[in-house]
Amino acid sequence: MARSSVRGEGARPRVPQAGELGWDDSMYDEGGESVRTADGVSTRTDGDGTGPQGQGPHGGDDDGRHGTTGRPRRRRRILRWSAMVLSVLILGTAGAGYLYYRHLNNNLKREDLNIGDAKDRAAKTKPNAAGQTPLNILLIGSDARNSTENQKLGGAKDTFDTPARADVQMLLHLSADRTNMSVVSMPRDTLLQIPNCTDPETGKTYAASSSLTMTNDSLGRGGPGCTVATWEKLTDIHIDHFIMVDFAGVVSMADAIGGVPVCVDANIYSHTSTGHGSGLKLEKGTTSVKGKQALQWLRTRYGFEDGSDIGRTKAQHQYMNSMVRQLRENATLSNPGKLRGLAETATSALTVDQGLGSVTKLYDLSKELKKVPTKRIAMTTMPWVYSSDGNRVLPKPTDADKVWRLLREDIALDGKDKKKKTAEKTSSDPAAADDKIAVQVQNGTRTSTLAPVPGRASAVSELLVGEGFTQAKADPSTVTTEATTVIRYPSADLEGDALRLAKALGMSTHAVEKSADVSGVTLVVGADWRDGTTYKAPEDDDSAPESAKLDKGSDTKACMHVNPDYTWS
Repeated sequence: MARSSVRGEGARPRVPQAGELGWDDSMYDEGGESVRTADGVSTRTDGDGTGPQGQGPHGGDDDGRHGTTGRPRRRRRILRWSAMVLSVLILGTAGAGYLYYRHLNNNLKREDLNIGDAKDRAAKTKPNAAGQTPLNILLIGSDARNSTENQKLGGAKDTFDTPARADVQMLLHLSADRTNMSVVSMPRDTLLQIPNCTDPETGKTYAASSSLTMTNDSLGRGGPGCTVATWEKLTDIHIDHFIMVDFAGVVSMADAIGGVPVCVDANIYSHTSTGHGSGLKLEKGTTSVKGKQALQWLRTRYGFEDGSDIGRTKAQHQYMNSMVRQLRENATLSNPGKLRGLAETATSALTVDQGLGSVTKLYDLSKELKKVPTKRIAMTTMPWVYSSDGNRVLPKPTDADKVWRLLREDIALDGKDKKKKTAEKTSSDPAAADDKIAVQVQNGTRTSTLAPVPGRASAVSELLVGEGFTQAKADPSTVTTEATTVIRYPSADLEGDALRLAKALGMSTHAVEKSADVSGVTLVVGADWRDGTTYKAPEDDDSAPESAKLDKGSDTKACMHVNPDYTWS
């Protein structure tokens, strides 16, 4: 179903000078197949028939050992990518007078920011002591096939003008003091719960997914506002804006900046005997890629690292970081003709929320992004684990939650912030009396080397009853693995109760988190409380988890490792 979008004009902006550029990013994804699920929403696998992380055609390893059979027929899926922040910057430098700005404003497409239910939304971020507020911007790469140009680049004639998927999703966190930026990618095959969403154009309500669903399906449930709602429900991070692009014109963007330097540690040819791969062919060392070659770099999976989507994301991060440096150093962008052409392409491909609905506002955003030095830009992929069938991925318990906490509390992932004491959480929702708070207690004391402590949930629930939480009950059916004890709650109306429980136990409020995985206030007794009646809270650790491997914006020596099976001489 094609979607129409509201277009309009913005106020007359100051015409910026050439070279007033900020930060940008661009990304792609490769092709794949569509599989219709029970609830009528399509999911997709890679175009080679593999699962999300370079697995075999049925979700196991490449040899199919963990596979299943009976999968519906394959449909080729076009590549996915996103170049939205680059577009923001170009808009701020392409000025040719007020009428031209009006024209560019009319190119922009606008949609609602969040179309989910109010109960699933995260609270607005509060300013710091200096009155500064961080910005959270969701970058969405759509696989839309709604134009001749999009289809020419991606093919897939049988899927022309069908609902798009949000196959690239990245949360950009700009710190309150504008000294650093953290960017977190989410694998497109991440399984999660998509909340209720209501299409603002048709009024159709898409019910919350009854089971775990691929995150890229969110875009087809009313538009980008549902993808925003999905992220807010998962992370409890308030999202201020979204920027979404399809893939038309990315070749022109790469050409306009004169190419982007990328590096490989060996000759690479992304091609298999069965015809899969992006076709990328480069010699060892650094090459400035543009046009079709830039496109191939960003969609390559076969040839990089272990052949997984995670390796591809790393290559995308290298490309984006390199492009940041090019935009800040490359004088070719002072050519007005090139900039105007690029601005035409960018605005025509861009969809934003109403709060970013003019060239002026996008330019103002670019100035904020420009304040961050490249050495303080850190990119990572959400910590993840394979799903039980090995065919998809899930947020990694504890580690993914920690990444979201750091962003919520405006703590840089690169670990270079000055040590600051973060404020304890407070809630506008008053807590019920202790004896009215229903608490479910789960045993999370199992570790990779230790069995769970038998009866631990029952022992702690009895402790809570003795402390006045008379509705505390053990959940004997659930034994999980949690490194540290945590309290989870499902919605804002139970946040006060969860914080009251934390205070009674002497736990930091940072160990209290909103989660779609629980139905009520839930205390998960972790491996740090395997015995005893008093919980000793660990000191807050504000470093990124080891599983969140960072790609630095200033790393000029970054070089992709080439899989030996894809080299040539």
